[in-house]
Amino acid sequence: MLWIARGMVCLLLGVPSLLFAADCTGLGNLRLADTSITMAKMVTSGVLEIADADTPLRDLPAFCRVAGEFHPSSDSKIRFEVWLPEQGSEQGWNGRLLGAGNGGFAGSIGYWVMAGYLRRGFVVAGSDAGHEGEAGDASWAWQHPEKVKDFGWRAVHLTAERAKQIVEAYYGKAVQKSYFDSCSDGGREALMEAQRFPEDYDGILAGAPANAWSTMLAAGGVAMQALLADPRTYIPDRKLKFIERASLAACDALDGVRDGVIGDPAQCHFEPEALLCKGEDDAECLTQPQIDSLKVLYGGFRGAQGKLLFPGFSMGDETGWKEWIIGEAPGRSYSYGYVQNYFRYMVTGDATFNVLTASADDLLRQSKEKGAADLDATNPDLSRFAARGGKLILYHGWSDAAISPGNTIAYYESVEKQMGEEKAASFVLLYMVPGMEHCLGGPGASAFGQFGTATAKGPKYGLFDSLENWVENGSPKDDVIATKFATGKDGAKETVFTRPLCAWPKVARYGGSGDPNDAANFACVAP
Repeated sequence: MLWIARGMVCLLLGVPSLLFAADCTGLGNLRLADTSITMAKMVTSGVLEIADADTPLRDLPAFCRVAGEFHPSSDSKIRFEVWLPEQGSEQGWNGRLLGAGNGGFAGSIGYWVMAGYLRRGFVVAGSDAGHEGEAGDASWAWQHPEKVKDFGWRAVHLTAERAKQIVEAYYGKAVQKSYFDSCSDGGREALMEAQRFPEDYDGILAGAPANAWSTMLAAGGVAMQALLADPRTYIPDRKLKFIERASLAACDALDGVRDGVIGDPAQCHFEPEALLCKGEDDAECLTQPQIDSLKVLYGGFRGAQGKLLFPGFSMGDETGWKEWIIGEAPGRSYSYGYVQNYFRYMVTGDATFNVLTASADDLLRQSKEKGAADLDATNPDLSRFAARGGKLILYHGWSDAAISPGNTIAYYESVEKQMGEEKAASFVLLYMVPGMEHCLGGPGASAFGQFGTATAKGPKYGLFDSLENWVENGSPKDDVIATKFATGKDGAKETVFTRPLCAWPKVARYGGSGDPNDAANFACVAP
C-alpha cells in the first residue's frame, strides 16, 4: 500500500500523481499555486442550472465539476471551472482538453461552449477573465491594473496550466492534446496564447479576433465621431435596407448566384455617391453628410498621414449594422458603449471622458500607451508555436459589424510576411465566411463547427474537426461545409442552404448548374 500512500501525499501537496486517479470530491483538497478550489462534485443528472447561463444546460454526460479562483496578484480574483468526464463511463474522456474563451470585456464563464465540447468527450475549462459583469461593462478596470492584466492575458494562461494539473490529478495521466476555441475577445485571447504561451495549446481556432485591441478601439472612436459628432451625419436605421439593396445590386452576383450574400466583398466596388438625395431627404436616399460618414465606415481609420491603420466594414449586410454601429438612436449602439467604456475605465481613468470630442490622433496615442502592452495580440512571430507543432485556424465573417473582417486578413498576411508564405502555410489557415456576422448568424451560411456545433452534413465536416485532424493526423480537411440554418415551426433546425468554406484567398463560386442551395455545386477557386 506504500504506492497509494505516496500518491495521496503527492495529491495533498499539489503534485499531481501519475500513480493513481483521484475521486472527484478529493480534488477539493488539491493544492495548486495561487489557486483555491471551492467546489469539486459529480454532476450526474444530465442537467446543470447556472446563474450565469441564460437557460439550463441539458443532455450533459456525467462529469466532475471543479470550480475555484486564481489569485496571481493581491488584486486578482479569477473565477474558473474545469469539467471532467466521469472516469470509466461509456462517454468517457477522449484524452483532450478544450479551453473556452470570453467575449466583450468578459465577466462570465463560457458555459455553453464548455457544455458543447463536454458532450463530445473533452475535458473543458474556462474562466471569467478576472471579474464578474456584463460583456459591455469595463468599470471594473478603473484603477485596477492587475485586473486588466488578468483580462488581457493572465487568466486564459492560468486556466490552461491549472486545468492540465487537475486533469492529471483526476485521471492519473496527462492531457494528450489541448485545443482552444473562441471568438471576438476570445479570438484575441486565442492569439495571445499562440504568441505568448505557445506551450498551452496544440490547436487553436480563433474567430473574429479583437487582437489589434488598442488600434481597434481608437478606430471605433473615429467611426463614432463620423456618425455622432454632427447630428447631420447620423444614418438612421430606416435607411440601412436602402443601402444594402444598392450594395447587393452591385456585387451579389460576383460568385455566380444571386442569393442575398456577397461571396467576396474584397472585390466589391460600389460608390456611395450614387445614393445622394436628388430632392428632399427620405428613407430611399442619403444626404451628403450621411454619405461622408458611410465612406468612413467602409473606408476605415486613417492616421494623420493618410495611412490605413484599421480597415472598415464590408458591403452587403448593412441591415446587420443596427445593433453594433447605428443603434436605435444616436449613442445607443454596442460599439459606442464599448468604445466609451474602454476609454473611460481602461485608458483615461476619467469617467466623464467623451470620445466624440477627442482628436483621432489623441485617441490612438492614449490607447497605445495604456492598452497595447496587456491587450494587443498582434505579434506575427509565431515561430515558437509552430516549432512545437501548433496549428492555428483563423476565421472571420465578411458581414461582421463589430470587428472589421479586414483586420483578420491583415494579421494573417503579417504572419506570412514575418515567417514566409511556405512556413506560414504549414501551420496557419484563414477562412473568410460570406454573409456571417459577428461569430455567428447573418444572411450567409454561418454554422461550420465553431463552438462545438455541427453542420448540416455532420460534425466531421466542421472547422474544429479539420483543426483536430491537422494536429493529430498531419493535414486539415479540405471539405469543410458551412450551413445556413432556420428554425422550423416545431422549433427544430432546418437547413436553408450549404456552402463550401474556402481557405483564403480562395472563394466559393457557383458552377452554373445544379441546386444553388447545395455546397456540392460550388467550388473553391482563386478570386
